[in-house]
Amino acid sequence: MMKAVALAAVLFAATPAAAGTCENLALFSQPHVAVTLAQTVAAGSFTPPGRGGRNANAFAQLPAFCRVAAALTPTSDSDIKIEVWLPAAGWNGKLQAVGNGAWAGTISYPALATALAAGYAAVSTDTGHVGGDPKFMVGHPQKLVDFEERSVHEMTVTAKAIASAYYGSAPKRAYFNGCSTGGRQALTEVQRYPLDFDGIVAGAPANAVRRQTFGQIWLWQATHKDDASLLTADKYAVLHKAALDQCDALDGVKDGVIENPLACKFDPAVTLCKSGDGVDCLTTTQVDAARKIYAGATHAKTHQLLYPGLEPGSENGWNMSVAARPVSYAEDFFKYIVHNNTDWDPKSLNYDTDVVAVDRLKTGLDATNADLSKFAAHGGKLLIYHGWGDPGIPPQNSVHYYQSVVKTTKSARDSVRLFMVPGMGHCGGGDGTSTFDMVAAVDTWLATNTAPASIPASRVVDGKAVRTRPLCAYPAVATYKGNGSTDDAANFACR
Repeated sequence: MMKAVALAAVLFAATPAAAGTCENLALFSQPHVAVTLAQTVAAGSFTPPGRGGRNANAFAQLPAFCRVAAALTPTSDSDIKIEVWLPAAGWNGKLQAVGNGAWAGTISYPALATALAAGYAAVSTDTGHVGGDPKFMVGHPQKLVDFEERSVHEMTVTAKAIASAYYGSAPKRAYFNGCSTGGRQALTEVQRYPLDFDGIVAGAPANAVRRQTFGQIWLWQATHKDDASLLTADKYAVLHKAALDQCDALDGVKDGVIENPLACKFDPAVTLCKSGDGVDCLTTTQVDAARKIYAGATHAKTHQLLYPGLEPGSENGWNMSVAARPVSYAEDFFKYIVHNNTDWDPKSLNYDTDVVAVDRLKTGLDATNADLSKFAAHGGKLLIYHGWGDPGIPPQNSVHYYQSVVKTTKSARDSVRLFMVPGMGHCGGGDGTSTFDMVAAVDTWLATNTAPASIPASRVVDGKAVRTRPLCAYPAVATYKGNGSTDDAANFACR
């Protein structure tokens, strides 16, 4: 009996031209891949593991699909979990891999559901560990490499093979879609595994970790120098109102959103209290803290910019970065990777000696290589997007990276586009038009070989679109034509 099963596994893996049943994928065989689950999931019946009935409605509309779980072991210390979801009917012939957030440690079930509902075969990974903290890397350098780059590549190779075995033909195109850590994963794929994907969407990429972590601790330090430098929600609101009063109408439309913060020369001194303190103004010390947040982290000796600051219009989200503790990803980076000291105090970060120490690190977390010629050479298309109101990863990081790609990669004009989203927070939310479909845009780009000049977007409140606007390929911005509703995209042009 054991010999018969082994023979069936070999035959199944060796004949990808013939479609198989879902349950037969349990016999799928590939080096360093062990399938742990292969089952048909009836329409609307999926519940994410460990969540019980929570968020069940998010999956209630899913069609029937084949769910495959597998463990990948490219090294002796690797344990990369993946799930591949295969539409039982109506497959569009394409694969979509979805990214993670922060330190990952879990399968991205909601993103898998979105991709599956759009007709894609979908795949996600936990990046090789369980749980959203960085303790996994202590004493396990190979697990850190899995998180940095290897897990997504191995996941992609395996998912393509599983889809081929199930459908009898390989996916005709493969896409990656991720934001934040997922945005870094996206750019890592473009730079290190340029043949894995045809189209890639990189949202708010955390791709410059060596500098991003300094920038994020800087934001926190600015308001934690002493009690007098603290900013509260009331103070965020004062700054936000002042920024909008000065810059909202620069685009010709007063709509509660700053279309292009780079054109906004906002000085928080306009919020200075005439005397003492108050709920509708800032003290001198608080104004100085706000200035540091807008300016960004600088080197202690050279005064060169290490990482950009936050933009005018983002203030209502500042509690994400200047709360009781710094952004956990940044604090964990210094605790576990730089200093190997869980008692490390973020107030002690030095913007000279620690910069030198971090620059000496051999870490694969950065994905800042601007030479994307290999990706472009095989016809790959990359869409980067970032919210101008992002309080977690300053949006100028994406602008700077895009500019470096255009300067370095000769064919960048044919293969890369950047879309900045006015008013949007970190990977969504905020006051802007933060609902859009970047995967559809890159899919159309590949199908027509015509780069998108604009992408339709909407602001959704209580399930209803209350405003539509075009998102414009950088550096163009949505400009009001002068007539008609300012909530209708038809009345705007990218200029």
